[in-house]
Amino acid sequence: QVQLVESGGGLVQPGESLRLSCVASEFTSDYYAIAWFRQAPGKEREGVSCILIRDDTTYYADSVKGRFTISRDNIRNTVYLQMNSLRPEDTAVYYCATGNKVVVTLYPLDPWSYDVWGQGAQVTVSS
Repeated sequence: QVQLVESGGGLVQPGESLRLSCVASEFTSDYYAIAWFRQAPGKEREGVSCILIRDDTTYYADSVKGRFTISRDNIRNTVYLQMNSLRPEDTAVYYCATGNKVVVTLYPLDPWSYDVWGQGAQVTVSS
């Protein structure tokens, strides 16, 4: 089973940027997408962004459109989440995830579509 490891979290001030990385042990056609989710204290886990393996189609939550960019480096088996113009409400633990069920392509930002998760990376936006 593929394994995922996130890195790049930290503490930044509002308006600053961070780039998260998700390194996969392998990219194979068995998996349909890599996605980023986040969970703030007391809140449900929410989908942030997703990139499909087959054609690099991307999806974004409305709350991050225009500020976050997801991309993939096939040589390094890595998916990035570039986060610009960060806001305090972006504070959360960020997780990357992947899944080998076709439901991932139907509901790409639904956490229930995914069955492999990384350990998470804390992002804190505060002045």
